[in-house]
Amino acid sequence: MTPPTTFFEAIALQKCLMATYNKMVVKLAPHILYTRHDEMFIDAVTIERDGRPPRELKLGTFKLAGLNDVSLIDEQFEPMHGLYDQSDAKYKGVTLFAIEPESAAA
Repeated sequence: MTPPTTFFEAIALQKCLMATYNKMVVKLAPHILYTRHDEMFIDAVTIERDGRPPRELKLGTFKLAGLNDVSLIDEQFEPMHGLYDQSDAKYKGVTLFAIEPESAAA
């Protein structure tokens, strides 16, 4: 499994990750790293799937154990606060690291 430091770095620098997930190569914009049932997850916006943009941008949940061949790429993303809400109840008390809330970035 990829060390969590790669995910911390991607979130801190707002840089995209490339990974293989369900046998597809995906480019992700990770917004938050958190735990659930003693497993680590990221919620990220999928920017590309197998080299093509998705039909619609949405926030997806990815189990770290299911992400393979993860690499940080030199491509920045803008936080998608319309898709991601750090105050969502599912993150309460389990957040390890997240992008800055919208009010702090302004």
